[in-house]
Amino acid sequence: MKVLSQNTAFGGMQGVFQHESDACKCEMTFAVFVPPQAIHEKRPVLWYLSGLTCTHANVMEKGEYRRMAAELGLIIVCPDTSPRGNDVADELTNWQMGKGAGFYLDATEKPWADHYRMYTYITEELPALVSQQFRVDMDRQGIFGHSMGGHGAMTIALKNPDRFKSCSAFAPIVQPSTADWSAPALEKYLGADRAAWRQYDACALVEDGARFPEFLIDQGTADSFLESGLRPWLFEEAITETDIKLTLRMQERYDHSYYFISTFMDDHLRWHAERLG
Repeated sequence: MKVLSQNTAFGGMQGVFQHESDACKCEMTFAVFVPPQAIHEKRPVLWYLSGLTCTHANVMEKGEYRRMAAELGLIIVCPDTSPRGNDVADELTNWQMGKGAGFYLDATEKPWADHYRMYTYITEELPALVSQQFRVDMDRQGIFGHSMGGHGAMTIALKNPDRFKSCSAFAPIVQPSTADWSAPALEKYLGADRAAWRQYDACALVEDGARFPEFLIDQGTADSFLESGLRPWLFEEAITETDIKLTLRMQERYDHSYYFISTFMDDHLRWHAERLG
């Protein structure tokens, strides 16, 4: 693991690291904030998954999580959103596909299947690396994210309820198989058979029997993607006949930006801390 940078913040350490990924077959970069409590003891870990066009840096620089994470003793891990490098397939003129748009799935179609294995990277490879390098209590894990990352967090939690104790999202894509800015990507990554898409769709996973105790979702009412891509009410409908609890907060006048995310970041960190113990 290569250290790209380390900076002291709120008594803890904000680091950026790089390593060779077996899952994605390229160098991957990720950020970790280690609170001061982790100097002496294992601490709970929160995985933050970013949205389309982002890298690890967006939330690290604009998410404003370090002060509260240090107070609560939470380790925050921020992976990249896709594989990177000259050999990685991409669509240069399409921000909804390729680099920056991995959708946290394992692609099965060429040429994407060669590198786009973000689900395996997030759920297997990166946790193994982080647990080796930092004082992480892997029995206390939570996951959250924004937009495409909210989609990733919710689907990963639904598929791994024994691993994660908490899940929340900022403006998640709750039904990517029918959203106009994600369905084309799913077809390219996974093929034309929509049955294969269901494992990466939060609403479909619930319909197919997946369960997770509860979710917190914040959504801005002034979000320009609300009607066409996000539609949190679809997830609210999907869980109606289940025992899944949902706190859906529609935040007046907020948009899709990190001004929105940073405003409610403390709320989410406290919410996760209560559930991680």
